[in-house]
Amino acid sequence: MYAEHLRVPVGAGSLHVERVGRAGPPVVLLHGFGTCTFLWRAVAPRLAEAGYTAIAVDLMGHGESDRPADVSYDLGAQAQYVEQALTALRLPEAAVVGQDIGGLVALLLAAQRPARTRKIALLEPPDPDDLPGPEIRMLQRTSVLSALTANTLFGARPLLEPLLRRAVLSAAHMPDRLIARYLAPFVGSDGAAQLLQLASAVALSDDERRRLADVRADLLLWVGAEHADQPADRLHGWRRALPNATVRPLTVHPLGALVAEAAPLALVSALLAWLA
Repeated sequence: MYAEHLRVPVGAGSLHVERVGRAGPPVVLLHGFGTCTFLWRAVAPRLAEAGYTAIAVDLMGHGESDRPADVSYDLGAQAQYVEQALTALRLPEAAVVGQDIGGLVALLLAAQRPARTRKIALLEPPDPDDLPGPEIRMLQRTSVLSALTANTLFGARPLLEPLLRRAVLSAAHMPDRLIARYLAPFVGSDGAAQLLQLASAVALSDDERRRLADVRADLLLWVGAEHADQPADRLHGWRRALPNATVRPLTVHPLGALVAEAAPLALVSALLAWLA
């Protein structure tokens, strides 16, 4: 199967992009907080086998993408970087799948360039009115309480490991080897500081929140039942935030936040049905 790893300049730095498949309709995959393109390793090849071109992007500051010291990492800036990368890749239009905060990046991309993004799948998206969200707030509290030292080998481990383990319902879906893989971009004495910098950037300005109402895409909303005590109210909240979008809810058996780790086959099946 055709696959390639690319470095795509976007002005502020370069994004790491993995492209799997070729010539088929493009599907852009955006990970969430604390993860990277590795999240899509079981999803991208299956999309390619079905005739699509899967394009997984490491957001700026994540995975193998650059980490410039003097640029913005907030969600609006991330949407601009992705937009610049898609332009460089000569993709005038693509479906976008966004995990966690990647979903908010996808929505901002659609608000900025409606013609670029007509179909968006939101996988366990955070509430835009409750950012940075309970998991990141817990991570930030842990950073205050933890005795993190400058010479810790895995500086981010006390912060990121609990978040990753809570993101799946079964420990079998997040063994130690996967923890180590997701921690790899944050190894070293500055790993915790880098992770906290990204956490502090998980925010929407008032203008960006208002611009969500401009999104007119076809939206698939994947929500695990354990995250919605009142599913109807949760769906109503998204429809209120996205009044011009077509929101197609998919409330599933609880799998945890990292759907692509817990149930990649079920995810691919749902995505293919939606894309078709």
